Amino acid sequence: MNFHLSEEHLAVQAAARDFAQKELKPGVIERDSKMEYPYEQIKKMGELGFLGMMVSPEYGGGGMDSLSYVLAMEEISKIDNSCSVIMSVNNSLVCWGIETFGSAEQKAKYLPKLASGEWIGSFCLSEPEAGSDATHQRTTAVDMGDHYLLNGTKNWITNGGTSKLHLVMAQTHPEKGSKGINCLIVETSMPGVAVGAKEDKLGIRSSDTHTIMYTDVKVPKENRIGEDGFGFKFAMKSLAGGRIGIAAQALGIAGGAYELALEYSKQRTAFGKPINQHQAVAFKLADMATEIEAAKLMVYRAAWLKDQGLDYSAASAMAKLYASEVAMRHSVEAVQVHGGYGFVKEYHVERLMRDAKITQIYEGTSEVQRIVISREVTGGKPYLPV
Repeated sequence: MNFHLSEEHLAVQAAARDFAQKELKPGVIERDSKMEYPYEQIKKMGELGFLGMMVSPEYGGGGMDSLSYVLAMEEISKIDNSCSVIMSVNNSLVCWGIETFGSAEQKAKYLPKLASGEWIGSFCLSEPEAGSDATHQRTTAVDMGDHYLLNGTKNWITNGGTSKLHLVMAQTHPEKGSKGINCLIVETSMPGVAVGAKEDKLGIRSSDTHTIMYTDVKVPKENRIGEDGFGFKFAMKSLAGGRIGIAAQALGIAGGAYELALEYSKQRTAFGKPINQHQAVAFKLADMATEIEAAKLMVYRAAWLKDQGLDYSAASAMAKLYASEVAMRHSVEAVQVHGGYGFVKEYHVERLMRDAKITQIYEGTSEVQRIVISREVTGGKPYLPV
């Protein structure tokens, strides 16, 4: 076991922290309040390589490992989770999915634009009646010979209003169930793609979440990822890795809330001394530090397993489940440490508390993670790789 980060990892971590503090923190409260999409910030993230971290240099990406990506996600999520979820979807789901399972032509055509931030991507799986039960896709892709005719509705789509490319899961062979689903690369400029109103959300408010409608969209056959019927497997494999990114986001939220609470506890006095010298507050900080450290080890380990080419299904589910619970629990505690000041937007912690909730829901709810984990352990798979 080696718990030391390499010089390269430390450099990525420092660069992400510096960017978050200098470029994201100014204006983050106003952007959140007004639901303003962070156009300039996302442009800079693309220029710095944060939107294609794991993409091969052959396609203009950083060629980094999963742990580097996790470290960057963690630091950016301490400050701005609207930016980090945009980053997560583009890296974990869209770029990774195309590079891992796409054709040579698809990679060459789309990855350079996605990795640079010229284009932002969306992952379109959820539907009004197909959330956690993603097998029941009502969006259809009818095989018309040289193209598919795409019809249906997707909702809760991150980057829905700004993305130029959608990875759309759609049913082609209903009689085959989940084995009849395909994943299609849809360019938003294609006729028949319509974007609904931006959702007014509890948290991550400056990221754009939309419902997307597809009406008789002609998608060329060469835009299908993998063999006919591979779409559901593609979605599940992508989400298994995506969980690591969201676990890192949750870890960042928890860490950011803890850092704010710790600093405030040193400055605020009550009964003649700093509040962190009162046991009630000191024990809160101790619990926060301990559980965040445990979550960090789980998240880093899941990334390491992925980098080693080992099975990370259970590890990523465990990391997301635990990190999201820690983020929710301790962002609430951070507000409590701040007292009345924690209830106002000026002190950042109330925003982190609102952002924390979504990490228990998207890319697989906490309940779904427990299903994944229980199937792994009851199926006899060892938790520790042998």
